[in-house]
Amino acid sequence: MPDEPDVPGRGALDGLRLALTTLTVLPVRGPARLDRATAGAAMRLAPVVGLLLALPLAGVLLAVERLTSGPPLLGCVLVVALHALATRGLHLDGLADLADGLGSYGPPELARAVMKAPDVGALGAATLVLVPAVQVAALLACTLAGGGGPAVLLSVVTARVAVSAACTAGVPAAAPEGLGALVAGTVPRGVALLAAVLTAAVGTLLAAAEDLPLVLPAVAVAAGLLASRALRSHAVRRLGGITGDVLGALVEVTTAVVLVVLSVSP
Repeated sequence: MPDEPDVPGRGALDGLRLALTTLTVLPVRGPARLDRATAGAAMRLAPVVGLLLALPLAGVLLAVERLTSGPPLLGCVLVVALHALATRGLHLDGLADLADGLGSYGPPELARAVMKAPDVGALGAATLVLVPAVQVAALLACTLAGGGGPAVLLSVVTARVAVSAACTAGVPAAAPEGLGALVAGTVPRGVALLAAVLTAAVGTLLAAAEDLPLVLPAVAVAAGLLASRALRSHAVRRLGGITGDVLGALVEVTTAVVLVVLSVSP
């Protein structure tokens, strides 16, 4: 089959398609061309995809708050559940696989083999329960304090900034094939840094609009990205680099950390 001719703007469009098909459940046609350039464009657009996910999730939380009485626990559970559904559960799958792999205490080859196994171990199962539980509890605290909507936006977008940051130069792939090999080193560091700064700035504006503590959004973004970097560095040491499972786990852990920081009472 002959190569398709280059079309102006196709690279960005293919990157967007790849970002949507990789990071969401949206029925979008895949990219016409799948290479590292397309993968890099997709990972640069990950925070934008996060925003597309976060806006309806925040709307669900606010709608349930207004339509129901009592503590907003139902809305918080629905947001976390819909977040999982909107991503086909792939990030949770990556979280469980990474937990099992890191818990194997074997060489990189064994850890990666454990992660590829179809079953979920005890550590992976426990992680699947505890991390979403932390997300629900922290989001509930944020909602009771009047900042549920901004918390959803900030946590979901920051989690995708963590994905972009994990694909910057100097972060290797764990294997020569797979998603990790396709995206590793494809995002300029300046792009990830700019995304982090813009996310913190938008969070501060939302906090000001809701009369919430102005310092918390920047602290939450920084804490989430630092936790993501720590987990990523540990995964690189244990696995030899990043994989698709590592990226999924970063999304879930970063989301939880940002929500926990935002739930801190001033």
